[in-house]
Amino acid sequence: MPLKVRLLLWWIRLTEKTPIYELPAVTARRVSKETLERANKLIDYAPIKLFAVKNQTVKARDGYDIPIRIYQPIDADNLPIIVFFHGGGFVIRDLDSHDNSCRRLARDNKAIVVSVDYRLAPEYKFPIPHQDSYDATVWVSDNAESINGDASRLVVMGDSAGGNLATVVAQIARDENGPKICHQVLIYPTTDARLNHPSIDTFSEGYLLTKPMIHWFSNHYKSSKEDIYNPLMSPILCRDLSNMPPTFIITAEFDPLKDEGIAYAHRLKQAGVEVRHTDYTGLVHAFFNMPKLHKSCLRAYEEIKEVLQPIFR
Repeated sequence: MPLKVRLLLWWIRLTEKTPIYELPAVTARRVSKETLERANKLIDYAPIKLFAVKNQTVKARDGYDIPIRIYQPIDADNLPIIVFFHGGGFVIRDLDSHDNSCRRLARDNKAIVVSVDYRLAPEYKFPIPHQDSYDATVWVSDNAESINGDASRLVVMGDSAGGNLATVVAQIARDENGPKICHQVLIYPTTDARLNHPSIDTFSEGYLLTKPMIHWFSNHYKSSKEDIYNPLMSPILCRDLSNMPPTFIITAEFDPLKDEGIAYAHRLKQAGVEVRHTDYTGLVHAFFNMPKLHKSCLRAYEEIKEVLQPIFR
């Protein structure tokens, strides 16, 4: 494991007064945000400047105004589009926590990035975040021209819980003849809410994301015990994964979610889907938001660009 990653893990253990899984969700959000702000200079570079960044809202099916942030890298129209869903276990994180990641994705890919601030649990349990994510994607597809985007080059992407949302959006779009999604990029996604893959125990403590945190997130998110078997919560349990968009899955060597990401890649391949998978050696969960820690963190952005270039050019 790279030295800077080990130092970060040591710093978190040293400064963490109370694990977030011992806090109420509202308090956990505040504490998590404060920790991220303190660590930001260690893990990320200065905010990337773009041609335009705009906040607005779009309507959910129940009338709720879903906040979105639109990143436009250059003064041009007909740009490809990435709809991005942030991680955070469906309970924490927001548009700001992934702001520079979205800026980097927009700049590197010369694409419009639309970051979706779906509603969070436990105030809004399953399946509300999935519905918000799909409704926002439909809006982006229907209104692509108004944001200088090209709906024929639409990619869904997300990290962790956001990776779950991205692939579920792709499943729903396929099944309901919704937006045509040409690729999905899943960054250490959560794909199996049964939480029974070996890596959850292998890396249960000491690697940023812990087993108690995973169960805390899940307990906040599910509405009932049966939800974990619903393919919208556990996309790996979807009976038919054929005709899903080509997929790029990123996992990290020391991540409790590693095995379910790999298992999902295998299931997609078995269904005839074009899949590329890279496991990033020496890294931990959430490394996508830590480009300053190690060159491999930025390599993930470069690889995403390589994967999407044939579609986006």
